[in-house]
Amino acid sequence: MATFAKPENALKRAEELINVGQKQAALQALHDLITSKRYRAWQKTLERIMFKYVELCVDMRKGRFAKDGLIQYRIVCQQVNVNSLEEVIKHFMHLSTEKAEQARSQAQALEEALDVDDLEADKRPEDLMLSYVSGEKGKDRSDRELVTPWFKFLWETYRTVLEILRNNSKLETLYAMTAHRAFQFCKQYKRTTEFRRLCEIIRNHLANLNKYRDQRDRPDLSSPESLQLYLDTRFEQLKIANELKLWQEAFRSVEDIHGLMCMVKKTPKPSLMVIYYAKLTEIFWVSDSHLYHAYAWFKLFTFQKSYNKNLTQKDLQLIASSVVLAALSVTPYAHTYGASHLELENEKDRNSRMASLIGFNLDPKRESREVLSRSSLLAELVSKGVMTCVSQEVKDLYHLLEHEFLPLDLASKVQPLLTKISKVGGKLASASSIPELQLSQYIPALEKLATLRLLQQVSKVYQTMKIEVLSRMIPFFDSSVVEKISVDAVKYNFISMKVDHRKGAVVFGNLDLESDRLRHHLTILAESLNKVKTLIYPPVKNESKLGDTLPGLAEIVDKEHRRLLARKSIIEKRKEEQERQMLEMEREEESKRLKLQKITEEAEQKRLATESTRREEQRIRREIEERELEEAQAMLQEAEKRSKKKGKKPVIEGEKMTKQTLIELALNEQLKERQEMEKKLQKLAKTMDYMERAKREEEASLIEAAYQNRLVEEEILHEHEQQQEIELSRQRHAGDLQEKNRLVHILEQKKIFQERIVHHREAEFNKLKREREEQIRQLLQSKKQEREAKRKLIFYLKSEEERLKKLEEEEAARKCEEVERRKKEEAERLAKLNEIAEKQRKREKELEEKERLMKGRVAEPPTRPAEHPAGARQPEPIAVAPAAASSTGKYVPRFMRERQEVPGAAPPPEPDRWVKQDDRPPQSSDRWRSDDRRYSSGGSRPSTWSASRISPRGGSEH
Repeated sequence: MATFAKPENALKRAEELINVGQKQAALQALHDLITSKRYRAWQKTLERIMFKYVELCVDMRKGRFAKDGLIQYRIVCQQVNVNSLEEVIKHFMHLSTEKAEQARSQAQALEEALDVDDLEADKRPEDLMLSYVSGEKGKDRSDRELVTPWFKFLWETYRTVLEILRNNSKLETLYAMTAHRAFQFCKQYKRTTEFRRLCEIIRNHLANLNKYRDQRDRPDLSSPESLQLYLDTRFEQLKIANELKLWQEAFRSVEDIHGLMCMVKKTPKPSLMVIYYAKLTEIFWVSDSHLYHAYAWFKLFTFQKSYNKNLTQKDLQLIASSVVLAALSVTPYAHTYGASHLELENEKDRNSRMASLIGFNLDPKRESREVLSRSSLLAELVSKGVMTCVSQEVKDLYHLLEHEFLPLDLASKVQPLLTKISKVGGKLASASSIPELQLSQYIPALEKLATLRLLQQVSKVYQTMKIEVLSRMIPFFDSSVVEKISVDAVKYNFISMKVDHRKGAVVFGNLDLESDRLRHHLTILAESLNKVKTLIYPPVKNESKLGDTLPGLAEIVDKEHRRLLARKSIIEKRKEEQERQMLEMEREEESKRLKLQKITEEAEQKRLATESTRREEQRIRREIEERELEEAQAMLQEAEKRSKKKGKKPVIEGEKMTKQTLIELALNEQLKERQEMEKKLQKLAKTMDYMERAKREEEASLIEAAYQNRLVEEEILHEHEQQQEIELSRQRHAGDLQEKNRLVHILEQKKIFQERIVHHREAEFNKLKREREEQIRQLLQSKKQEREAKRKLIFYLKSEEERLKKLEEEEAARKCEEVERRKKEEAERLAKLNEIAEKQRKREKELEEKERLMKGRVAEPPTRPAEHPAGARQPEPIAVAPAAASSTGKYVPRFMRERQEVPGAAPPPEPDRWVKQDDRPPQSSDRWRSDDRRYSSGGSRPSTWSASRISPRGGSEH
């Protein structure tokens, strides 16, 4: 932290740092001086330092520094010279506003550049990533980076100033001015978020002001000046909230104004109260609170009539008509029918609160729930004489809707009056708070009121009516809209009616079967009928018949129950379908109405624009003609005044002379004057030429003589001045020699001192140079090491990545080879199995063929001996073979054993010695196939005798 003996030194040091481009160091130096406890006494230098300090803060957009410095400066000059703080704050706000305006003027697309929801929010991560990734910034982003920071800083400036001045009674005017400028900032740039925050800040300041009443410099709200400033601020807040369409914030502003008025127990000026109630009417109309809207209009009418002396009869009539129509627009039934006790108490509290806001003093002990009601308002309008000020159409409409009983002609009489009222409206010249008033905004509510009155009156005359007849009687709405209005009216007990769409009729009156009036009669009738039935058809006491009837009765009851459930579901489906159709019709009608309304509004706007353009053109043309006529008359009169010929001047006949005639006369007069003036000028020029030539001829000799005399005088003067200069040079030379002789003895000391200074500075310079080189060498070495480590790391990462990639490729190749090898082995194994199976099938086929042949031989008759040729060898007796076989222990087939046992049987065919005979059942072939299938599916080969009896050549191993 730098310390300065005087504040001037800090200012000088800051200017030197600014000149070399070190604004941050200059700002820090001034900040250290301002926050130092050493300089707590105010002086003029501190004010200049603060001016420089806020300039640096604005240039560098250091809002925190500016706030800290201003707080410290407020401590210094609060009790000594508070005007200095005011000047510094004004300069600070001026610089911030000027910078923001400069940035705005440089940006070409302000709306895109200011597309930020919250000026206090930091940059989003995606914005930062986009700004780093994209090399070339687009125009929108450049505008955002140029304009938005300055507007954020300007908003921070307003917040800082309001925070500094919030508890300062000597700077209340500056506080109010800052708040107004902040409101205008929000209005100009449509900053709704900042406006809400600003209102909350001002609201908190006032709350803290009332909470901490023992502060020394606290503003006194009981004084008229302070109260007026705070009220002006709140009224400006209310105006801006209405212009920005922030209705919730506008209502809170109204509550703030009412709180201020209750706090000081004093009513503001009537002009402010007119603005107060005018804004209340807009707020209540937007929130669909028609009752409070009408009460606000009534209070506004009272103030205008009492305090506005410039109010014309036409404007008074228009305002009174608006009051009456607003009162008539209120729904004629209360929405508290059937509500709970808690809801009724809440409604009562809400009415009391709204009454206090509107300015009506209500008796708190009154138990009536309708402290504010439509009937009481209309009665008050009649008693206060408002009905005498309204137009005739509004008066007729009031009598029709409130006093007349015309169930059939009410709508037809009301409709032309509404048409006339919808065209009434315009600008009010005498009421500044209400620039324009249109009565057409009340037309939908009045049409709804007329519909309700008609339904109410019809319900008193008729019991039933066709829906088509009722729709024709109400030309304002469709039948679906009328039905919706009637549903609300029935819900809140305004009328009693039902709509039967199956019969196409409307039934008026309470005809519910469960009503108290009919419930007991139906019960008595049911009991009487039951008794009559018992007398006519006495119950049978035969238990057997009753037992036979009960099962059928249960089935009938169940069937009837199912039928009723089915009917109920059908009715529910029909109701849902009807509701869906009604909703679709309502949506279609609403879209048609909106479309028609939009087309009508566009056509009306075009017509009004064309009419205004035509009127403007006519006005401009008329003004141009009048201006030309006036100019022509002025020219003619001026020409007549200058004319010296009295008898020849033209006579102006007033209205008979046209504009063209006047222009021609004026032009002729001007032409004559111009010609005469040119002749005079030519004559005067010729005379002046002669005079000038004569003067120059006379002056030539005199000028030559004066020139020669001047040359002689200047030569003498030059010689005199030359002698004086030589004398002065001699004197200066002598003085310089004397000074040299006086100082020549210290020349050696001067050289020694100079050499010592030079050596010292050279050594210091070399030392700094070596240190700088050492720092640069170390920095280069560290950078080199960092680069080397980075290269090694990159090389290691790349090599590791390549190794892992190579291992992955090798593993993939090995897996592919393994898969291919397995596929190949599987294919070979399957081929071998198929070959073995084919051989086995062939072998089985041969065995079957052999068995078939053997069976055929057995079936043939024995051969006769006569059939053998003479020289052939006779076969041996067949009985020997089995004996020999049994004696030798060889295998003897069954058929041979049977032949041996049965004499005379034919001998069996000779067995094939290459084929082993098998007497097993034929299902062995299935076992072969099943074994082959099991083996081909990947299982182990079965170790059975059937699998091992096939040799590689296809023969038997035995």
